[in-house]
Amino acid sequence: MKKRRSTSHSRKAGLPPGTLVHIGEVRADHTTLTSISYDSAHFTEKLLAATEPTPQRVGPHEFTWLDVRGLRDVTWLGNLGKQFNLHPLILEDILNTHQRSKVEDYGDVLFCVVRLFAWDAASKTLESDQISLVLGRNFVLSFQERSTGVFEPVRERLRTLGSPLRNKPIDHLAHALIDSIVDRYFLVIEGLDAAAAPVEDAVLTHPTPAILRTINGLRHEVQTIRRAITPLREVLMTLNRGESRFFGDEVRPYLRDVLDHTMHVQEDLDSVRDVLSGALEIYLSSVSNRLNLEVRVLAVLTTLFLPATLIAGIFGMNFQDMPWRDAHDGFWLAISLMAVTATVLAAIFWRRKWLKTDDPN
Repeated sequence: MKKRRSTSHSRKAGLPPGTLVHIGEVRADHTTLTSISYDSAHFTEKLLAATEPTPQRVGPHEFTWLDVRGLRDVTWLGNLGKQFNLHPLILEDILNTHQRSKVEDYGDVLFCVVRLFAWDAASKTLESDQISLVLGRNFVLSFQERSTGVFEPVRERLRTLGSPLRNKPIDHLAHALIDSIVDRYFLVIEGLDAAAAPVEDAVLTHPTPAILRTINGLRHEVQTIRRAITPLREVLMTLNRGESRFFGDEVRPYLRDVLDHTMHVQEDLDSVRDVLSGALEIYLSSVSNRLNLEVRVLAVLTTLFLPATLIAGIFGMNFQDMPWRDAHDGFWLAISLMAVTATVLAAIFWRRKWLKTDDPN
């Protein structure tokens, strides 16, 4: 697997606010852009590269959507920001891919950051991407770290003549983009739930250190999504309260629906977390129980040899007058006594099921 390059915060230290420096993993080697201009009767879509001039502020039709994929070309992104009169702090936050979900009003535009997650079932790892949205009077800009395909259903809706989305104001497009991101959370939870189900069964049958590593890994991924859900809910609640003039009254019920989805996501995450916490408790209990059983067997074996040690110690005392001391078969009599005593104790322990390493119940 190709190793991703990463830029740390150290390159940004000491620079003035608004300085354009990419911070985070370089997930795409090239910057590409899809320009979509549309209205109720027209639709124009173009695929551009970073080597081409930055697009115009508005397209030939009423509404414009520019979807940027790849944040490596800082100079090109800076020119795009000038074309749309974006505040330098917006561009700075776009290039810093370690942002939490947030929404900020810059007067002419509304800036929003949302985290996108994807579950890799093969490696059982969670991929996290930052998606930045800029909403203007008649345009939307979306910035992705790489091509994820999350907005493809929205493009298909815009390509369809007569689609309700093409007859709505631009804030409905912004809602559709946010809704597409939140819908991906349910796919991630389905993957986490599918990965947690066999773990719950494995800890009951054969708990191993590998199972413990899997549990801890899944718990970490669940916690990562939970940390992202809380600020995302704050963003949606801010938009629902009517504090933003960029979203009209017509679209707010749909935003409340997205907010309701995030609540369902959090409840599903709590369910997966409870399953993993229960599996962890079962694992620790199983390991502790197995250790107790092994210690019990060792204690029983030690007890079996105690009579032999006692008999050997008695016959080893330095006295002149002792039974069997001068007997021809004294040695074999002592050995026989040791064996009989150990056999009787072993029979008692076996009857009580103290010699078994599994659970006697």
